[in-house]
Amino acid sequence: MFKSGNPTLSEKIFNRSIQQEQELNGTMTVRGAINKFGFLLLMVVAGAAYTWNLFERKFEDPSVIMPYMWTGLIGGFILGLVISFKPNWSGFLAPAYGILQGLFLGALSVVINAAFRETYPGIVMQAVGLTFSVAFVMFLLYNFRIIRPTQKFKAVLISATMGIALFYLVILVMGAFGAYPEFMRLGNNSMLGIGISLFIVAIAALNLILDFERIEQGAEMGAPKFMEWYGAFGLMVTIIWLYIEILRLLSRFASRD
Repeated sequence: MFKSGNPTLSEKIFNRSIQQEQELNGTMTVRGAINKFGFLLLMVVAGAAYTWNLFERKFEDPSVIMPYMWTGLIGGFILGLVISFKPNWSGFLAPAYGILQGLFLGALSVVINAAFRETYPGIVMQAVGLTFSVAFVMFLLYNFRIIRPTQKFKAVLISATMGIALFYLVILVMGAFGAYPEFMRLGNNSMLGIGISLFIVAIAALNLILDFERIEQGAEMGAPKFMEWYGAFGLMVTIIWLYIEILRLLSRFASRD
């Protein structure tokens, strides 16, 4: 038995997928999943580039990109849920998910980049660089078995991930009633806020270890070909989470200058 802290990469999904179209479409491979992740990454970059350029062309007016931001956020969330319940649709829906998330991330990033242009120039590019650096380091740690996803490791990481999800849900409910905590606001530079961000970044990074294992074991167990798209989608979910948390962390440090 193996588990992932990422809810989109559950064992039940992979076991069920083995019985679907295996002989017709072939089986999942690690290389195939990586190639499809690369394609999804291009979709994210394309969506992000669109909203970024739109913001720059419209004299840095946030109101111009807000509809794209909310469309990307809500649309991406809905598609993510659909893909989670219908993995065999991932080949069609995952690229659309990538574009929608790109619209959201591009809008979020360009606004933060403009806000910290004076105090922290290049904050977005540093966040992008750190995200891929952390992901590469996690891959090396997993590939060379320096970090082994043991049962105890998985149990602790999954519990921490669920705790973070519950924490964000509580914060969301508090915000709906006008009681959003100050230490969670973007750019808040309190030690509590920085400590929370560091912890969440660490948990998001370690979740990549479980995602790599799930994709590798999915290939070993002979999952059908469409699960390459599903594995790439699940990995993208974690990468996006990691990027947002690193961007939040850097904004906190920028506010301390």
